[in-house]
Amino acid sequence: MIFWRKKNNPSQQEQDDNDQELLHPKGEPELEPSTDYSAELDKDDDVLEELSEKETDVIEELDETPVPEPDLLEDIQDHDDLEVDHSEEGGWFSKLTKGLGKSTNKITQGLTDVLTKTKLDQETLDQLEEVLIEADLGPKTAANVIEAFSKDRFGKDISAEEVKEALADTIADILEPVAKPLDFSKPADGPFVVLVCGVNGAGKTTTIGKYAKQLSVHEGKKVMIAAADTFRAAAIEQLGVWAKRTGATMFSKDVGTDAASVAYEAYEKAKAEGTDVLIIDTAGRLQNKSNLMDELQKIVRVLQKKDENIPHVSLLVLDSTTGQNAYSQVETFGKMIDVTGLIVTKLDGSAKGGVLIGLADQFNLPVHAIGVGEGVEDLRPFSARDYARSLMGLDS
Repeated sequence: MIFWRKKNNPSQQEQDDNDQELLHPKGEPELEPSTDYSAELDKDDDVLEELSEKETDVIEELDETPVPEPDLLEDIQDHDDLEVDHSEEGGWFSKLTKGLGKSTNKITQGLTDVLTKTKLDQETLDQLEEVLIEADLGPKTAANVIEAFSKDRFGKDISAEEVKEALADTIADILEPVAKPLDFSKPADGPFVVLVCGVNGAGKTTTIGKYAKQLSVHEGKKVMIAAADTFRAAAIEQLGVWAKRTGATMFSKDVGTDAASVAYEAYEKAKAEGTDVLIIDTAGRLQNKSNLMDELQKIVRVLQKKDENIPHVSLLVLDSTTGQNAYSQVETFGKMIDVTGLIVTKLDGSAKGGVLIGLADQFNLPVHAIGVGEGVEDLRPFSARDYARSLMGLDS
């Protein structure tokens, strides 16, 4: 039962009555009694014992005792062996072929659709050129490949397998001059300095980590990683994880610190400590943002105040999934700094493997390494012949 005091103001009382009638119309069920009370249990009651069951009692009833999952960042060192063991995958060529599967399927399916004739005529050549353009070689490079491929073959009988072999040889000839693994030999007067740049998401941090692992663990070099991407705290943290798992020295400062000063101080420390290789990460930046590109130039200028020969290499990391946009990135970064070589990543997740051929043909920049997976061993020195044959779906 609800009681309330009647108000002296009749009009107000009438309004309140109307409100109550709207809120509680006639025939509305009675309010249920409150259940907000504390129940008292007999201490000797079996129910009390059941309710007070401990967590350990539950665990003891399980067939297997649960083990808490290790923290990924803290215990990542313990799982390095999972990344480097590819023994069951058939070796690097097998991994490369698997990684390029999307690109290979796209090209070989296109070739199958085109090669319906036994003789190589102009119509077939035009269709083959279209297949290569769709695989992101670019019009100019596709035309160059077809011209070289058709020389001495035009009008002759040719099978699909012979086409693949011939195209692989032609592509390998284009790639061979740029297939140059990096030499990290330490100079006499300081560390070998590697500047790593590229747009956001291209894989710079992962590339740095993989190189650090190969140099530190497999080659026994003393490596320092400098976090000159001072715009993002996450970038510094990610490099810290890679430094921990690879045994490399980490050099970083607070978020927002001038990136050039980080690079400068890292070089001084690396030189003083006898470091073999200094790898400098830079902020991911879009190639159309001039103020961010200017910051990259500043890093180079400041480093060259210490030694006009550094950085010894400036690597541009390219995400292969961007396709033709990679050409724009090479052009723009090349105007800002002296890009000395390319790293092409994420080839395992792209059907645009032909972009690497176009880059080699158009810019003639060394391609030092390619990435076809997430594991440390999935970043390998670039082999022109292996790449060309894998792309065409051929055996090594």
